[in-house]
Amino acid sequence: MPNITRNMSLGQALLVAILFTMLVFAVVWATVAWTSEHVEMSVHGWIALALGTIFSLLIGCGLMALMFYSNRTGYDEVATPDVYDRQREDQESNRM
Repeated sequence: MPNITRNMSLGQALLVAILFTMLVFAVVWATVAWTSEHVEMSVHGWIALALGTIFSLLIGCGLMALMFYSNRTGYDEVATPDVYDRQREDQESNRM
């Protein structure tokens, strides 16, 4: 296995430090906000939470599957008009 060593520049190290600080802040804030008040959630709330989570995951997975299907079957190949025009010209010249 090759030994790959990458030196980070000062800007990259600063960016990593800032992003890590933001992550720590977000986790601390979420923990404090989650445990600050003792509010009971009813059964209807838990059902709504579960259904919302499941529905969101289904929609996300379905859209990702459609994106991969579209990419693999070639529907995304003519995304630019000049390519579409050239393909149409080629098809018309082949018909003649």
